Amino acid sequence: MVNKVLLIGRLGKDPEVRYTPDGMMVTNFSMATDEQRKDKNGQKVQRTEWHRIVTFGKLAEICSSYLSKGKLIFLEGRIQSRSWDDKDGNKHYATEIIASDMRMLDSKGTAKSPDGTGPEFAPPYSDPEQVLDDVPF
Repeated sequence: MVNKVLLIGRLGKDPEVRYTPDGMMVTNFSMATDEQRKDKNGQKVQRTEWHRIVTFGKLAEICSSYLSKGKLIFLEGRIQSRSWDDKDGNKHYATEIIASDMRMLDSKGTAKSPDGTGPEFAPPYSDPEQVLDDVPF
């Protein structure tokens, strides 16, 4: 069986950083992907899908250092659904993408610096055309 997700989209917000009880960094952020098609009248219609992204460990450190709202990224991971009860006993559900790989697709030099004070060169990444060539369909 396969549970694999490949997305290219833009961050909807800066990554939020937190830590597990044993000290592992975790980041959460939203990512938007767009789909364009023509409706029955021939008019272009754009649909945006929002995804909840979670990263752990070294990938979380990279995301917290170099990603910010609006950045274009390629992301690879798996879908995970979970549920929980709130303090009032209401059941909540969430479907998230647990990322295993991320590539920045914006120009080098546009990433934020680790201290957030200004631009810094991003670590190496694949050319967007090459990434699209690697997609298995």
